[in-house]
Amino acid sequence: MSEGTNLVTKGADVAGCREEVFLRLGIDFGTTRTVVASCDRGNYPVVGFTDEAGDAADCFPSIVAEKDGELRFGFDAERRAADPAWTLLYSFKRLLHDPSPDATVVIGSTRIRLVDLITEFLGALAATLRTRSNLARGLGGGEPLEVFVAAPANAHSTQRFVCLDAFRRAGFDVLGLLNEPSAAGFEYTHRYRNTLTAKKDHVVVYDIGGGTFDASLLRMSGPHHEVIAAAGISRLGGDDFDALLLDLALAKLSLCRASLEPRAERLLLEQCRHLKEQLHPSSRRVTLDLTACLGKGAPQGDLAIDVGEFYEACAPLVDRTLAVLGSVLDRLAPDCDAAKLPPEIAGLYVVGGASALPCVGRALRDAYGKRVHRSPYPSAAAAIGLAIAADGHAGLELTDRFSRVFGVFREAWGGHEISFDPIFDHEVALPAERSARAIAERTYRAAHNVGHFRYVECGDVDAEGHPRGDLAAFADIYFPFDPHLYGKGVELGRVNVERFGQQGPLIRETYAVDAHGIVEVKIQNLDDDYELAYRLTPHAGA
Repeated sequence: MSEGTNLVTKGADVAGCREEVFLRLGIDFGTTRTVVASCDRGNYPVVGFTDEAGDAADCFPSIVAEKDGELRFGFDAERRAADPAWTLLYSFKRLLHDPSPDATVVIGSTRIRLVDLITEFLGALAATLRTRSNLARGLGGGEPLEVFVAAPANAHSTQRFVCLDAFRRAGFDVLGLLNEPSAAGFEYTHRYRNTLTAKKDHVVVYDIGGGTFDASLLRMSGPHHEVIAAAGISRLGGDDFDALLLDLALAKLSLCRASLEPRAERLLLEQCRHLKEQLHPSSRRVTLDLTACLGKGAPQGDLAIDVGEFYEACAPLVDRTLAVLGSVLDRLAPDCDAAKLPPEIAGLYVVGGASALPCVGRALRDAYGKRVHRSPYPSAAAAIGLAIAADGHAGLELTDRFSRVFGVFREAWGGHEISFDPIFDHEVALPAERSARAIAERTYRAAHNVGHFRYVECGDVDAEGHPRGDLAAFADIYFPFDPHLYGKGVELGRVNVERFGQQGPLIRETYAVDAHGIVEVKIQNLDDDYELAYRLTPHAGA
């Protein structure tokens, strides 16, 4: 297996005029908000927008609204939140966790493919950048929008493909895709370069956003960043803290979610999110306005909840993030005291909107002390890092990792058993250029008439080589090892799997992973010069 080469995040040199530099952007498509940062002569300001009321905003809301088949996005959707005729969908990025090629979303009376929904949302973002942002004046002529984008560190290949495909279909020229905590590492270097020394040359990023948690350990050597380890939790973020606050409130009212109208539940969740985001270290209680959400059916006018009780409910979720963070730090110092950071760590960098929750910061400081640094712009850290990656003059380089395990369940013993074969693991470095590939090969004599390959990605494998953690099963491929089954319209899935009575044909499987972490497969019968190729995306197939 090739170890791959460095992913160099330098873009092509850009001519010196300010307008051209501004066309290079970093876009962090987030669960609750989408943040854009731009390149401006070595500075990376967050792009400002004007909302429907004419007020300034530093993000584009990740919201969709639907009525009678009509879809609205961002600020336009947010403005319709108070109108009961519109159905609103929040946090739709979390649906990307479903790796199904045919994943669809139902919003009100509309059913739409997830990739099409995200494409339309990003198209609305592009239009807003051109008309209602502080970049609009420089983008009026339809200049291309060159961008770096990001995905969670443990995002599977299908999620990465959908993200890239949607950005491109929405009119963006995608220069590259980084893991979100890797992008935040660039922002750390830009802001805290003076903390890095020859002896303290590692940074660990703790990234908790609206929907996902990621942790990455990076080594910083001059301009070069290398991801040493990465791990994450696909469904843990600010949305889950909001849900806990709502569940506390409903328990005190002796109500269950099933008893709520969808709009009332949404209004309560939104109020919980707002109250959570207003919390500060000295907060003692929060008060829900029940009448505003439940109307005349409210059992009482308002409800006060003790903040300490809320933090206690959040503790198991925070503990899960600390366990993942600890597993990443183990890669650097397995025997280090769990209550300390290894001496090589310059800092623990805390980013993501949900990191504002006081109990998160308190837990990190209790565990790791004074080397915990929270980004001054936690919700924008990834976008700023992506803008740095897009800047052809920044001079920073990144060796990123595959960050998960890609493998295949195969037929064994005449189809009576299934075995798992890991192919790419966390150690595989992603290649440098968009056209390059890291390669793995398997060559063997086929034992069966048909190969049934069930491709999955997972968080890790155990000591016996079995997959564990988050598992995404996203492609089933059949390949005819028996030449009598070639190209005759045979449904290979209906063919009984049988062992060859004699030596089978020589088969070679070639696997390639590109700079974006997307996997391609080629299966060849070398004896008969027959092959099929697949790209393991939502459009996987021969």
